[in-house]
Amino acid sequence: MTRAGTGAAPRERILVAMSGGVDSAAAAAVLARAGHEVVGATLKLWCYGGAEASPRSCCSLRDIEDAKASAAALGIPHYVLDQEADFDRQVVRPFVASYLAGETPNPCVRCNTHLKFGSLLARARRLGFDAVATGHYARLEQTGDGPVLRRAADRAKDQSYVLWGIPRDDLAATRFPLGELTKDQARRVAREAGMTVAQKLESQDICFVQGGRYGEFVGARAAGAPQARPGPIVDLAGNVLGEHAGAVHYTVGQRRGLGIAADRPLYVVRVDAAANRVVVGGSEDLLAERMLVREVNWVSCPAPDGELPVEVKVRYRSRPVPALLSPEAPGRIRVRFREPVRAVAPGQSAVFYRDEVVLGGGVIAALDPAEARGEGEATEAEMEVIQ
Repeated sequence: MTRAGTGAAPRERILVAMSGGVDSAAAAAVLARAGHEVVGATLKLWCYGGAEASPRSCCSLRDIEDAKASAAALGIPHYVLDQEADFDRQVVRPFVASYLAGETPNPCVRCNTHLKFGSLLARARRLGFDAVATGHYARLEQTGDGPVLRRAADRAKDQSYVLWGIPRDDLAATRFPLGELTKDQARRVAREAGMTVAQKLESQDICFVQGGRYGEFVGARAAGAPQARPGPIVDLAGNVLGEHAGAVHYTVGQRRGLGIAADRPLYVVRVDAAANRVVVGGSEDLLAERMLVREVNWVSCPAPDGELPVEVKVRYRSRPVPALLSPEAPGRIRVRFREPVRAVAPGQSAVFYRDEVVLGGGVIAALDPAEARGEGEATEAEMEVIQ
């Protein structure tokens, strides 16, 4: 690492993951403008096989060309790294396996953890870079106790929820140049840098699933799997109410597409993948007081050795709710909510916050509905800690 001069901030050599969108392009522009040595890298993760990618997807050939053009506008080197095999092994296969297990996975979290802040950072270190940067809206704070991941200044764009999987040892070597900016400010940065992506649509589709047709994708990848075949829709007492199109097409909290006539709204309460059954119930049956979280990673602090009061998000757009964490085993945490939470879906991420700081997170594990609802009231001492 070199310094630009006496009293100047450190000048770093930074590898920027450029997806072809406006955010990563603006991130590269912010770093270049600050005087860092910036190199762009686009991960080739998925091949559409000649099909036209959705304008709201990422990772297409068009996106690679957009990333190249953005790098050229900045006058920085740009490279394309073939990561298709790793992406299939680390993201796509676990995605399919999770759906076949009756879960609703978040592949973007795995992509961040294993590729953007995994293999890319390892490669950057081998090549002598100081850090890897992305266009995520989040903030990094260096403290006396080590690096801390914080929510973005713009709460409407905050993406800290999908970054919980970064190993703490790697957090110090990450950079989030857009953490203090709004989306409009990021677009302005790209526009001032002469980038054609300044007004590009945001990517919202999962790159390897066009149009959000997750069940069809899983069914095609796991042809012949029982979970992709029709099966019974049952109520909580086991009574058959109808037939579903395959368990992989359903997720906890879903109401539309059940095809059941009933005297009240019915929702998917549980996906019993082993029996290829979809269990439905009323809105009140979606409320959970507890959950189990696996694959826990503490991104901003050491693992706690006892109970810990936090706020927890169970979905990207959900509000954080007060809860009490109880370590169960390495990588596993039990969570008791301060108030019941609706539609807790196994496979989704649970992220633990303390004010602005992302402490860590993990994957929501399946619980028996009765256990999730709780076997009794929290003790007065427990509720005092949670509050």
